Order: sequence, then C-alpha cells, then structure tokens
Amino acid sequence: MNFLAHLYLSGSDEDIMVGNFAGDFIKGRQALLHLPPKIKLGVELHRHIDEFTDKHAIVDESKRRLRPKYRHYAGIIVDIFYDHYLAKNWHTYANKLLPDFADHCYQILESRKDLPKEMSFMLPYMIKGNWLVNYTFLQGIERALKGMSNRTKYDSKMNESIIDLQDHYNAFKKEFETFFPELIGTCNQFLNEHQLPQIKTPS
Repeated sequence: MNFLAHLYLSGSDEDIMVGNFAGDFIKGRQALLHLPPKIKLGVELHRHIDEFTDKHAIVDESKRRLRPKYRHYAGIIVDIFYDHYLAKNWHTYANKLLPDFADHCYQILESRKDLPKEMSFMLPYMIKGNWLVNYTFLQGIERALKGMSNRTKYDSKMNESIIDLQDHYNAFKKEFETFFPELIGTCNQFLNEHQLPQIKTPS
C-alpha cells in the first residue's frame, strides 16, 4: 500500500501514524532498536501491512495484469492505484473528510524533527503538492507514477501505467474493494493486540 493507505490504517494514534508512514524509510531490524516504542510499533504495522498485501491472492490478480510490461515494478504501481481508489471512495472508509484528514497528517508529520532524512526531504514536496488529496484524481496518480519512474534506477516505464489504470479501471476497482476490508480487519487485529485505537469506519 502507498502513503494514504498507511496513514489511514494507523488508527488515531499519532506515533503509530508516524511510524507507519516512515516504514519505507526504516530498513532492517537494527534500525528499530533505538526508536520510541510506539514509533517502532508503527513501523511493525507498516511491515505487517506490506506482508499481508504482498501475499494476498486478490492483489496478485492486480499485479498479474501489469507484470508482463512492468515486471517487479507491478507491485509499486498497484500500491499507487489502490491509493487512488481509497481517496476516490474515501467516504466509504472514513468519517472525516479527506482534505481534513490530509491536513491533520501533514501537521503531525511536520511537527516531528527526528524523521528519516529521505522522509524529511520528501515531506515538503508532498505537502506543497497535497499528494494525499490529489490521489483522488487521475492527474494526481499520473504525477505520482511519473515521480516514481524518475526515481528508479532503470527504465521502469511506470509513467506509462496510467493507461493501464484507465483501460482496466473497473477491474482494479473491484479488486481493491474486495481486498481493502480484509486489510482493515487485519490491521484492527494488530492494533487491538497492542491495545491501540482501531480504525473507525462509517457505520
């Protein structure tokens, strides 16, 4: 999953949110040793989300559609596609409006001075471009894909995958809508086991 999903799946605890968001920038077990306990749990939640997602049969259906052209980048592309469907159908999953949620997340992340360097470098661009809200729009997803493509060492062609999203829009949407409630369920189980606030979905 990508940035919006990781933030959403953190529940309401701010330290869990920061750790979950920072998960991609914190590598290995050694890096966890000196983190505050809840930040560490947030990173562990991030890794739980990634493992659950990577092994899920429905997500694999989405990736198989992309693998012939994009190979091992297919998973990264699907993560970004799924953030689009989460943003586009935000009212289905959250009680707070997406712009309000995004502003809340930006404020929390901006207030932390001990973030990983790569994350601190990226954050101002994320806020200026309001990535979390702009995932709602195909233009926002196209910009995200182009940015990812520019940062890859090899020619990933991820910038071209917006065409695949448009061509198979309903298929990807159906797969996301089937998969995401299961992901919410496993995250709530993780949060509950650690006595943390769970994800609240509209009743």
